[in-house]
Amino acid sequence: MRELTEIVVVGDDDTGLVARVTSLLFERGCNIEDLDQAVRDGVFRMRLHADSSGMVCKPATLREDIQELGDDLGVDVQVRFPNETDGHRVGLLVTKEAHAPRAVLEACADGTLDAEVAVMVGNRDTLESLAAEFDVPFVDVGDENGSHDETQLLSVLEEHGVDCIALARFMRILSPEVVFRYEGRIVNVHPSLLPAFPGAEAYRQAVEGGARVAGVTAHYVTTDLDQGPVIAQRGFAVPPGADVEELKERGQPLESEALVAALRAHIDDALVIRRGRTHLREEVDPDEYDLGGVATETPTAAAPPAE
Repeated sequence: MRELTEIVVVGDDDTGLVARVTSLLFERGCNIEDLDQAVRDGVFRMRLHADSSGMVCKPATLREDIQELGDDLGVDVQVRFPNETDGHRVGLLVTKEAHAPRAVLEACADGTLDAEVAVMVGNRDTLESLAAEFDVPFVDVGDENGSHDETQLLSVLEEHGVDCIALARFMRILSPEVVFRYEGRIVNVHPSLLPAFPGAEAYRQAVEGGARVAGVTAHYVTTDLDQGPVIAQRGFAVPPGADVEELKERGQPLESEALVAALRAHIDDALVIRRGRTHLREEVDPDEYDLGGVATETPTAAAPPAE
């Protein structure tokens, strides 16, 4: 059975970074299964998975060796072994709507997600009480207009050791600087069946466009708005004459469901991205992950958004 260890490297670009890391892994008996690397504005990012089932050293030794190499190269390195017990550390980005962040918090609390919410970050302080309910630190990085400070955001994510970001109805667009550093590790939920109705007011777009079927999509975030690889979707029939509020009532519970399903597949390392599309790894049982579906019954209405 393969044991896939995830390694993420971020830092100033320099010659030979990929070769130095992969050579070290080869020398320790690890086989590279997949690797994604890119450079933007002088910043290097690499995310790889290595089969460590046959490595010739202890996990602690491999981690120490890789981190020492990172120090030598002047880059930040994160290593996550498949049997780590502390799970992923999620940064939960929020604005005002509570249904999606609550679903993630509850899923982490009851073990549905092998993760903990390390910090909740808002561009407003509306959901600070929700974070307190689950004993999660809350940081408001927004100004009086709700515009977020991305330098502060990156600092908070680093301070809390975040390795996965969940955009739980975070009503702001992340800059390429943030997306690039965490690409492949940011999951967003959007209230439409992408690629239909990207951008703002998706439920209104569905009503005005006369959609007969609407839904929600959880996807990886890229620098192209609402065009990242789709992970999970949920759909529902639009009742005749339905208005925007009716679609929200039907859609918001599904937003929560799709976001948790997508995060579970990501956190379990069940996914691989090829040519802009997500695929379950060959060894993964598809029945373990419900990544697509159509609601056959009207879901319970979500709680109204916080004022």
